[in-house]
This record gives sequence, structure tokens and C-alpha cells, in this order.
Amino acid sequence: MSEKKEETASFVLRLNQKIFENDNGNPEIQWRGNIRHVQTGEESRFSNFESAKEFVQNKLSELTLKAVENKSEEIQKGVIAKSFDFWKKVAAVTPKIVMDSIKDPKKQVANLQDQLQEQITNFGESISHKIEDKIGQKLDIDDILSSSKSDTKKILSLLNDMAEKIELLNEKVETLSKKKNAK
Repeated sequence: MSEKKEETASFVLRLNQKIFENDNGNPEIQWRGNIRHVQTGEESRFSNFESAKEFVQNKLSELTLKAVENKSEEIQKGVIAKSFDFWKKVAAVTPKIVMDSIKDPKKQVANLQDQLQEQITNFGESISHKIEDKIGQKLDIDDILSSSKSDTKKILSLLNDMAEKIELLNEKVETLSKKKNAK
């Protein structure tokens, strides 16, 4: 059976828009931004989409190369080729998403909020079922979802901290398993 390894790469993208008049008095717009790789904390500032795309591609290339470093050259080439195919698709679709956001930011924010709310609801229901399975008591997820923004931020912060700690524990367990298997 082949070994499956799953890695996550998350990015936070911040965009700033500057509208100004050029020397001829005509309106101009400049987009600048910052992109951060969540797992490493590395950041890059950019003033064009290519720089942001390059940052993401470099991080994901590093992730892919690390995942196949102990594999045969043939497997490495195959995995890298599939990774590049994925990026061709992302490069083709992303400009449309960005342009749609620029054209109608309220609509895109509403879409993102709907997607986030759906994910929060799904996550909450999943957690509720797991807690019920473990302790035999149902957790009322509506109490959590109807909390204030401040409470929600605290909950999300705690969940983030917990996820980071779980990731560190997983890495430690993996390291210990490798040491145990090496003996």
C-alpha cells in the first residue's frame, strides 16, 4: 500500500487600494499588498499580482519538493509535473476572482461570509457530535454561533492556538515514531 502524506499550506492575503490623481488630473488606482505563509510566518510585500503568485508558488514548490525528497527521480518528476498542472489552473482562474472582487467587493465579501459561515457551522456541528460521543452531552452549537464578535474572536483565537499545538504534537509524535521505527 502506498504511503499518503498530507501537508497544508495556508496564506493570508491583504490588499490595499490607493486611488489618486496623476499629473494630468486623471484618476488612477494602485493595488499593493502583503501575503503571509501561515505555517512559517514568512511574508512578502507586492505591488503586482505576479509577485504574490510567485511567493505562493515558491512556498508550495518547497512543500512539494520536501514531500518527495526521499522518492525516486521518476516519482519526483511525476509529482512536480502534477503540481505544475495544478498551478496552471490556479493561474488561469485567480485573476477572474480578483477582478470580480474589485468590480463588486460587497458581493465577494458576502460570498466569503457565506462560505465562512457554512464552514463554521459544519465545524461546529462536527465538534458538537465529537463532544457528544466523548462525554454523552450535547453541545448547543447555536449558543456558540450566536455569540458576540468579541467572543467569536476569542473562540477563533483559542481554536487557532489549539490547532497550532495539535500540529506541534503531531510533529513530535511523527518524530518519535520515526525514532522508534529506526531502532
